[in-house]
Amino acid sequence: MGELDHGTLFSDPSISGGDNLVVPARNALCSQKYKPVDYKHLYELATEAKMASAQIQLKIKKAEQVSKISKEQMLLQQHRQVWWQEYKRLSESREKAEEEMKTFLDEKSNKNNCFFDLRNLAQKLSREWDTYQTNALAPVWQLKEDLKLKLTKMQHYLSKESRVKPKINSAEALQQIKFMKKQQKAILEGLILESLALERELEEFKENALVHPSEEKNGLFLAVPAELLSLECPSPDLKAVVLEEYQELASSCLEKLREVDQQLEALSRNSDWKEEDQWVFQTVINQYPRDLQSRRTLYLDMLQRYLPHKSRQELVAQEKAWDHCHSIRNQRRALLLAWAQLRKAFVLRAVATAAEAAAAHEAEVLLAASRQKQLEICADLKAKVLQWKAQQEEAAKLEAAVAARRKEREDERERLQREQETRRRAQDKEKLKKYWAEKELKWQEQEERDLQHLEELRKLMAEQAAKDKERLPLLPNQIQPEQWLTRWRPRLGWALGARRSLSCSSPCSGCTRTVKSR
Repeated sequence: MGELDHGTLFSDPSISGGDNLVVPARNALCSQKYKPVDYKHLYELATEAKMASAQIQLKIKKAEQVSKISKEQMLLQQHRQVWWQEYKRLSESREKAEEEMKTFLDEKSNKNNCFFDLRNLAQKLSREWDTYQTNALAPVWQLKEDLKLKLTKMQHYLSKESRVKPKINSAEALQQIKFMKKQQKAILEGLILESLALERELEEFKENALVHPSEEKNGLFLAVPAELLSLECPSPDLKAVVLEEYQELASSCLEKLREVDQQLEALSRNSDWKEEDQWVFQTVINQYPRDLQSRRTLYLDMLQRYLPHKSRQELVAQEKAWDHCHSIRNQRRALLLAWAQLRKAFVLRAVATAAEAAAAHEAEVLLAASRQKQLEICADLKAKVLQWKAQQEEAAKLEAAVAARRKEREDERERLQREQETRRRAQDKEKLKKYWAEKELKWQEQEERDLQHLEELRKLMAEQAAKDKERLPLLPNQIQPEQWLTRWRPRLGWALGARRSLSCSSPCSGCTRTVKSR
């Protein structure tokens, strides 16, 4: 009686948990009988849990698939809107161009045989297109309509809406389809050959048209305007200075244009993309307006669809190269525009200078005595031209300095952004490290408090066990074990509460010794 059965007194399913494989029988005190566990029931529970988990995973996959499909549909809807607007714009432009071409040919065909031949060619192409539709496209649509009609009749018969079974010769229909496919394949091969021949012919025309682009460009810049050649100056030196200044100004602008063209050629040489892929890339990007929301996301998605053999990294790299090339082309366009304005201003200033010189020469003729004054006027005019040249050179230097400062400022801005990003990442890492250090410290403090509380509780249990051991011999001999349990069970409730507070999933040695000593 001094040692009570620990499993009989304190076995509780809520405390021991679901890991116990046996359940003690409570039909007698200190009983060692056990009833077997229902493994079949446990297996059924595990199977139900697995099925529930599988259903949850299936729902999650379905939700992810639905989200992916909805995102894809939204992107396709945005693509459809953009391309529909582009289609309408191109259709309108095509109709307008065809109408203008037709009007132009009708007006000029009576005056020039060349335009008359072009109009005849356009009419011939229109007749060929009508013939192609009649001979190639109309049979395909007719066969499609016949097959749809037969299929509809058969569906009606199978659904018992019609009692008359349609007579369908499947072998004949299959033979017609194969013949149509063969015919369309032959027509398509012929069209492809014609297209390749036209492309080769256009390439030859293009090469012949661009045989000497550098000579044409030099002629465009270095050719002296007719206004300067026909300039009437009283002094030959003045005209020579004007022409010389024009040549120097044109040479400086031509040198800048050559540098820009060299940059474009270098970009073209360094690109490993095919010409067709570059054309697709440029065409797709140009379809999306710059003010469109999520423009970059849309055209990158469309580029991945049109160029599946290119990775996203290659597309991004090509995008950067394209932006750089576009900026260089804008710079070239601005340079040509600036040259046109500068050329016009130079011609006006030269004409004005020549007019002033002519007026001065007329004054010299009228006033023969004022020869010195005429010399001073010529010198003044020459000084003005030189001053204007200096001003133009200074303006060119200032433009170059402004461009250099802008580039330097852009590089500095990018460098500062990279440094800010590096500092931000370092700060985030330091905050995360500090956060985990604080959490570790809190956990250690909580563990120390729990251990201290456990030690105090064990001391209290030991003292109570000693007191109970001293009282145990004083119990009357006539008290039976059942009566003893009935009397002392409320007082033993502290052990059960202490055990729950310690969250012991199985009886430990310290708790067992304490209870047995009681």
